[in-house]
Amino acid sequence: MHLVQVLLPLADNQGHPFADGLLREVREELVTRFGGVTAYGRAPAQGVWAHKGTRQKDDIAVVEVMVETLDVNWWAGFRSRLEYRLSQEELVVRAFEIRTF
Repeated sequence: MHLVQVLLPLADNQGHPFADGLLREVREELVTRFGGVTAYGRAPAQGVWAHKGTRQKDDIAVVEVMVETLDVNWWAGFRSRLEYRLSQEELVVRAFEIRTF
């Protein structure tokens, strides 16, 4: 079993918030494909990093899915589609092996 997390910025690179339906559309795509999703969007996390000598920051929502089998190719394509749609250089999509009890 794996837990896949997608870290979604809530605004574009100029700080303009994405449309309200973005998180809902991502959730729906994942529910349709995997049968369920958890989204943490009400209290966004804040990411901070250094880029070309300046600090950048994002408010992000975390969307996660538990999957039996990790289809790396599908997730890479999903990430690429989101990067294009959101005009992002790179989004974080990460997976952790988990055990449930």
